[in-house]
Amino acid sequence: MEKTSVEQKRKVALAPAVRQAKEERKSTSSDSSAAKKKVVIKSADMLDDMQKEAIDIAVAAFEQHSVEKDVAEFIKKEFDTKHGPTWHCIVGRNFGSYVTHETNHFVYFYLDHKAVLLFKSG
Repeated sequence: MEKTSVEQKRKVALAPAVRQAKEERKSTSSDSSAAKKKVVIKSADMLDDMQKEAIDIAVAAFEQHSVEKDVAEFIKKEFDTKHGPTWHCIVGRNFGSYVTHETNHFVYFYLDHKAVLLFKSG
């Protein structure tokens, strides 16, 4: 029975990736300074407007901070302020994760060569 539970969890964790695979992988560039940056959305369960906002905030965070921890903190605090608490943000080049998120509140993208994982937990 535990094996089934693990299988179900795995399917839930892969749902955004499967959904994203059905869509074409997007290369996006936002307005202004984001246009100079290469943005590749790897997986998303988030409305397009909120994705664009996440990218714009990430660009601003990278412009203001050089330490990944500070970039993640900036993005998290901005989303907490604008969209309510319990946002989490991971930024870096080499990390693994397994997260549970609220529906329509997950995005994983690359900004140049840095990965950004932003999600809201309930």
